[in-house]
Amino acid sequence: MIRVLLADDQALVRTGFRMILEHAPDMEVVGEAGDGAQAAALALELRPDVVLMDIRMPEVDGVEATRRICADDDSRIRILVLTTFDLDEYVYAALHAGASGFLLKDTLAPDLLSAIRVVANGEAVVAPSVTRRLLERYVATAPAELTPSADLNLLTGREREVLTLIARGLSNSEIAGRLHLTEGTVKTHVSRIPSKLGLRDRVQAVVFAYEAGLVRAGAV
Repeated sequence: MIRVLLADDQALVRTGFRMILEHAPDMEVVGEAGDGAQAAALALELRPDVVLMDIRMPEVDGVEATRRICADDDSRIRILVLTTFDLDEYVYAALHAGASGFLLKDTLAPDLLSAIRVVANGEAVVAPSVTRRLLERYVATAPAELTPSADLNLLTGREREVLTLIARGLSNSEIAGRLHLTEGTVKTHVSRIPSKLGLRDRVQAVVFAYEAGLVRAGAV
């Protein structure tokens, strides 16, 4: 059973999400939060598998709430950010803070449920084309505190190649074809890269690649 925490400052929105999730046989809503501070506190208390996190909330927003949750060394909680705009600077900051992906609030119910399952399984949910546009727009003007702390030298030459292609939006199968590797070998590299860099998942690896200059805006 996937345990989900709902975080949105609008009660009606939370009710809508609850109704959708209650019809899924493999999910349960374990709590609701009306602001970021409450979301972070409840997440660390209840330890849900996934938090559906509204990005724009008063006082403490979804970015800061994500940062607080992911700062917990023992946290295996996955954050799925919800936003109204696909090129929202808050989304970039949330991905950097540790969110495992984002969805637009007008996402269809089946896609929402699918995304929750994917994130709960340790994967990331962000359309590569949207991620790329988002990063290219904001990384160039990112504040100093968003510069990467990890070192590219921690990666082998092959891992750097794989990371570059991940950041360019290629799937595992496409990377395998490009580098003449088996898909299993690519999957191994993809799992090792975040671990070596101290990152949570593929999304954070993409953010890192842009911030480190491994991929430049407009590169193909």
